[in-house]
Amino acid sequence: MRRAERLFRIINEMRTRDVIRGAELAERFEVSLSTIYRDIAHLQASGLPIEGEAGIGYLLRPGFDLPNMTFTHDQVDALAIGLSFVERTGDPALASAAHEVRAMIQAGMPDPDKRKLADAPYFSLQIKHSAPPTVSLIREAIRMQLVVDICYEDADGKPTERSVRPLVIWNMTDGWMFSAWCEMRQAFRTFRFDRVVKLSVTSTVFEDDETRGLRAFLATEPCEEEG
Repeated sequence: MRRAERLFRIINEMRTRDVIRGAELAERFEVSLSTIYRDIAHLQASGLPIEGEAGIGYLLRPGFDLPNMTFTHDQVDALAIGLSFVERTGDPALASAAHEVRAMIQAGMPDPDKRKLADAPYFSLQIKHSAPPTVSLIREAIRMQLVVDICYEDADGKPTERSVRPLVIWNMTDGWMFSAWCEMRQAFRTFRFDRVVKLSVTSTVFEDDETRGLRAFLATEPCEEEG
């Protein structure tokens, strides 16, 4: 994480807390306590109204805030349900991002103490299977449009090596899957993460393609599961 991004996130954490200790911030952002102390000193020198000291805690004085965001009750419920679902996926990076989004939106709402983003009268379904570690690699490959090389076992345990263009990730009752354009089959295929023996993201960028991209995939019948 770049320092500028960490500073921004520290401010957002402080906007949602009365007092926060440096040790909590260090654990949250996975940096040393001395790094947090330097970051706080930098923010104070930049004019942010932060009070406190090392070993006691820090407080961001009222008045430093973003303009209030106005949402209807239905919109707040929709946000709460969506964030709750993401936080339960088991993907650590997305769960952390959802937590930060919740804090940012909550702090910017009118009367945040009276209308909390976590108060929606719904709960997202508990996801049965936590996201496997390789989900984050596929998610990054989708965002960067990078070809992924995998070794994949079929239902009989027979492995095949192939290159794929990942398009979308699914969480189903049976577990986690991703759909892609398979160069070997020259067709859309869906792969179960638990059958991926080996996975590596290459540096090969694939271009948007009307016949092999996500839009084309969604316009077809559900693609065939490989193996």
